[in-house]
Amino acid sequence: MTAFVRAGETGSFSRVARELGVSQPSISRMVADLEARLGVKLLLRTTRHVTPTDAGRVFLERARQILGDLDDAENAARGVDGLRGTLRVALSGAFGTREVIPRLPGFVAQHPKLGIELLMSDRTEDLIAEGADMALRLGSLPDSGFGARLLGKAPRLVVASPGYIARKGTPQTPTDLAGHECILGPGLSGRTGWSFTRSGKTASVTVEGSIKVTSADGVIACAKAGLGIAVASRWMCRAELEAGNVVALLSDYQLDWVELHAVYPGGRRPSLKVRAFSDYLAAQLLHKNEGG
Repeated sequence: MTAFVRAGETGSFSRVARELGVSQPSISRMVADLEARLGVKLLLRTTRHVTPTDAGRVFLERARQILGDLDDAENAARGVDGLRGTLRVALSGAFGTREVIPRLPGFVAQHPKLGIELLMSDRTEDLIAEGADMALRLGSLPDSGFGARLLGKAPRLVVASPGYIARKGTPQTPTDLAGHECILGPGLSGRTGWSFTRSGKTASVTVEGSIKVTSADGVIACAKAGLGIAVASRWMCRAELEAGNVVALLSDYQLDWVELHAVYPGGRRPSLKVRAFSDYLAAQLLHKNEGG
């Protein structure tokens, strides 16, 4: 059943074979045996891809739930301190390196028999195809059939290096940004209009810059190098702020906060291991909330 579910999710017998550590013909035989027992065709096969039939899609959804329930039943019997198996988490490389991995030792100590696989990428991966149990997503979530839980939020800050400020001066109001080189990055910081709130009033200012970066880590590196003024969440620039590599500007004005969600396949309650990791991260981030 596991072989069929992963083949249906990934569309590839060879990929499932690598995941499960068996040969590709073995995966094909497992699925064929399952189809023979059920008396229905579950997967359509081509030389490059496998696709669930209508019956296969129905069986895939139920089989996925059954496997999840079996995993939960085993872990429930052992108790939350006896979680086993592997927790696969999809997350961005920058956020994982800066905020998640430094917090992992405590979770690993609590659940020494649970393996953790971090699928780190700045691309938004397909949770189902990647076989992830959950993802950590920053920012607003698109409408989807996935479940989600808010784990925490952090303020966005306007930052620049002391060297840049020494050369170009310190902006006193958001409108002063028009005279500065601004670094455009992903999400909110990639917009040419940055919106600020003060005393209940919101104003958007147009910013320009010769440098645009597609990763949050790249934005921080550019600001640290003195290339301009950037917007970043406190999560992403905490280390540089504490080291004095960048300083916060326009502290009397607020930008929208950035939210962190745990996202998991919808249709059923998240598994025990997903809930345990989500609870742990939420508590860790809440502890740091005042610092961002």
